[in-house]
Amino acid sequence: MIKFIESIGYRTLYLFQEAGAVFIMVWRVFKYLSEVWRNRHLVFQQMLEIGVRSLPLVIFVGVFAGAVASVQTAYQLEGYISFNYLGAATSIAIFIELGPVLTALVAAGRVSASIAAEIGTMKVTEQIDALEALAIDPLRYLAMPRILSGFIMVPILTIFADFVGLLGAYFVAYLNLGLSPEIFFGSVKEFFTVMNVMSGLIKAFVFGGVTAIIGCHVGFNTEGGAEGVGKSTIRAFVLSSALILLNDYLLSVLLF
Repeated sequence: MIKFIESIGYRTLYLFQEAGAVFIMVWRVFKYLSEVWRNRHLVFQQMLEIGVRSLPLVIFVGVFAGAVASVQTAYQLEGYISFNYLGAATSIAIFIELGPVLTALVAAGRVSASIAAEIGTMKVTEQIDALEALAIDPLRYLAMPRILSGFIMVPILTIFADFVGLLGAYFVAYLNLGLSPEIFFGSVKEFFTVMNVMSGLIKAFVFGGVTAIIGCHVGFNTEGGAEGVGKSTIRAFVLSSALILLNDYLLSVLLF
């Protein structure tokens, strides 16, 4: 029993230490935002890596997420409400939940893990020590462009996911139910509110920062050579995914 309590205490202290280290890193990174223009080539490079190169996967996921949402919503509406409101119900689900969350999970799998692997490899091969020896702060050179790009690009990716998701939902509704575009998109227009889209983009903004921050934090704390890099990659994905779902709940409570 004593060992069990000690284990809980140790894990609690470790959690607070990790959280403190993350907040310290984020604070130090944000102090370098005044130097974004001087380091714009690094930021643009990471925006290309995080945003543009993730776009095909985001579009693929978005189309089928919209298609599934259309099928499931039609099943729920059958026998209760007219299918004329299928577009409205599907679009709200895509804008508020499916678009930002699925895009963020794609970013967690592709971006956060990639950042952790890249920085972790630099850590175990002493490239970060070399940067410090050259009087280059690794947080400015490595972390700041990635975190800033995460905040910027994930909301943009979410906009694409929302758009293609809605098209995928309409395509399935047309094939299965024969709904005309006037009926489907007319109901979307009737029940559309700016807050639905903005709440999804606010979520995406937070999720994008979380994925990049976790990737950087895990990467900078990588140890143990190639095996440690592999473990850091998995850890970054797991932590990012868990925090995305946790923040999704918290933001849903705050925004609605």
